Amino acid sequence: MKLFNLDSPVMVFLSKVANLMILNVLTIICCIPIFTAGAAITALYYVTIKMARGDDPYIIKGYFKSFKENFKQATIIWLIMLVVIAIIAVDWRVTLVMMTGSSAKIMKTVLFIVSFLLLLTGLYIFPVLSRFDNTVKNTFRNAFLISFMNLPKSVLIVIIHLIPVALLLVTIQALPFLFLLGVPAVAYFCMSGSSNALSRKNRYRMARTWLPCPLS
Repeated sequence: MKLFNLDSPVMVFLSKVANLMILNVLTIICCIPIFTAGAAITALYYVTIKMARGDDPYIIKGYFKSFKENFKQATIIWLIMLVVIAIIAVDWRVTLVMMTGSSAKIMKTVLFIVSFLLLLTGLYIFPVLSRFDNTVKNTFRNAFLISFMNLPKSVLIVIIHLIPVALLLVTIQALPFLFLLGVPAVAYFCMSGSSNALSRKNRYRMARTWLPCPLS
């Protein structure tokens, strides 16, 4: 039956679902030592970007190849992000609890802007790292620039990331589905709509700070 041919839409869909499940297990395991989460997320995006482009990557081999090659930079970036998030969280806490009046309003505005900029940068930092070979500084810079150059898509990506949270708030029965597919599914759908933002030609729109990653 054509339904069960390897190239049939049904089998292609099931194959992608199976690959996303494998990616989810790999990512969860590799995130257990908290400091390795950056490399795990980078490897996740490396594979999902290839899947979104229509390539047929070797899931496990490709995942650990990216994990190994990007481990140092991904860990540095991850730790920087954690420190910045912690500082902003403390600032929010102090502002909400201890400050009042006009000074509180000004501080809230500043913190909102900083939090928004950090969110936009965080959306692309690991996908950019998985796609391009660069310094930590330029990876942050380019992730920030890409997020603003593709602001409508960035907003859509934020919404996609909020969908799993919304599903859990609506029904706890979504938990098994999210446990099996959650993070990779979100990454895959985000990258399906953002492959142009991470394309080679897009790097020429900015200062020449990107070098094509040999993993791509």
